[in-house]
Amino acid sequence: MGSYYVVPRLDLSLVLTLLLAPLLFLVIKLYLQRKKLLRVLRPFPGPPAHWLYGNHKEFDSEKQLEALKELSKKYPSAFPLWVGPFQAFLYICDPEYAKIFLNRKDPKTKMMYSPIIPIIGNGLLVLNDEKWHYHRRLLTPAFHFNILKDYIELMKDSISMMLDEWEKLRTEDSSMDIYEPISFMTLNSVLKCTFSVHDYYPDKSFLKLYLQKLNKISHFIYDRMHNFLHHSDFIYKLTSDFQEFQALCQEVKKQPAKVLQDRKASLKNPGQQGKTEKKKHLDFLDILFQARDTNGNGLTEEEIVDEVNTFMFAGHDTVSSGLSWSLYCLAMNTEYQKKCREEIQGILADGNSIAWHHLNQMPYCTMCIKEALRLYPPALRTGRQLREPITFPDGRSLPAGMRVTLSFWTLHHNPAIWENPEVFDPERFSPENYKKRHSYAYLPFSAGPRNCIGQQFAMILIKVGLALTLLRFELLPDLEKLPIPTPQIIVRPKNGIHLYLKPLH
Repeated sequence: MGSYYVVPRLDLSLVLTLLLAPLLFLVIKLYLQRKKLLRVLRPFPGPPAHWLYGNHKEFDSEKQLEALKELSKKYPSAFPLWVGPFQAFLYICDPEYAKIFLNRKDPKTKMMYSPIIPIIGNGLLVLNDEKWHYHRRLLTPAFHFNILKDYIELMKDSISMMLDEWEKLRTEDSSMDIYEPISFMTLNSVLKCTFSVHDYYPDKSFLKLYLQKLNKISHFIYDRMHNFLHHSDFIYKLTSDFQEFQALCQEVKKQPAKVLQDRKASLKNPGQQGKTEKKKHLDFLDILFQARDTNGNGLTEEEIVDEVNTFMFAGHDTVSSGLSWSLYCLAMNTEYQKKCREEIQGILADGNSIAWHHLNQMPYCTMCIKEALRLYPPALRTGRQLREPITFPDGRSLPAGMRVTLSFWTLHHNPAIWENPEVFDPERFSPENYKKRHSYAYLPFSAGPRNCIGQQFAMILIKVGLALTLLRFELLPDLEKLPIPTPQIIVRPKNGIHLYLKPLH
């Protein structure tokens, strides 16, 4: 008799169990995660959230800023917001909460900052712990006043070229969108201060293409942050957005990489430096190459590239926003504009004479800039993941592992802190009023050990831009084209900022 090989029958229920067990485990894990979040956030009342979409309506880009203002009225200290069914942040908007939060050593939240890494790399903005401290120490000399004061001449030239163009393009009967040309000018200034590159402004084709790509990148980053499905790298990499986003980031990073390679080559062959021999100042890249710790170690080439990309991406965006909104606020409030102009005329014979020592002689202009930055803060928020439990002044607390977001927008528009917060009132920043206000009520550049390292650079460029503009033009708003603030990584005007420009000479 022949022998037979018997094939064992697979138990279908066993196969299904093996296949479904990991999924069941994930479902249970997510369920327990949601239950924990609901429990720890119970002491913090907030807006109702959909079980699946969370607080999607509050995150809608068209309504987010107004929604956050309303939430600060109802919940003046803090409130939770859900991103999908399994992730939530505690949004804080109280100065005492902010003080405790910003003076801790919690790491930045991956959900908020990981989407930025493809464009800026692992620069100061996203680093944590000892790596952040190391970079901060090495970069601090780049923002010393002895370095910054040499940039004023570069800034002045870029601003003057922009204003010359405004003179040619303006008409009596139509307004001009100032936001785009200010973005060009700011990027041009940042490139010159970073790389000592030639002037891009006369031929703006490079600047225009570069900014278009940066704007698209900002949209992708913002959209990913607010789509809970795209928080998963696996899911996001399956989308068409991922491919376009990656391609744009690679294109934008080519220019800094090329300049870096050229600079390295010139350092190796100092006899062939060409234009770099004529430099009258140290630029940002020079200082990064020279930066050394106590052991004589410096930044690697990759780290230098990441810090340059961080400075370019974060620097030009925040400054162009700050200057544009400052000019808009003065156009809407002509009495304050007049006072600023009189102050500038009292210290400057003309725009060409502006110098470092003049910047401290502009107290009223500075008050107006600060008030504009309160109404339209350059950065919307910052987020951390708690390494240890935190207890707030009112006794409410959160455990380690929770994500906390400080909303600068909500803090600056909180009626519990600011009287008539929607009114432009520079007197809030007069010396006598400044002393009365909580030191953490106004945070346009954050605060604590992780405050913005480039805030002095930003304020200098905004002051010089404001002064030279007001010396040449009277600004009036186009009431039929009022800007619509919209949240991206910064507060951007959705439809531009349209002003009438009236030459003063």
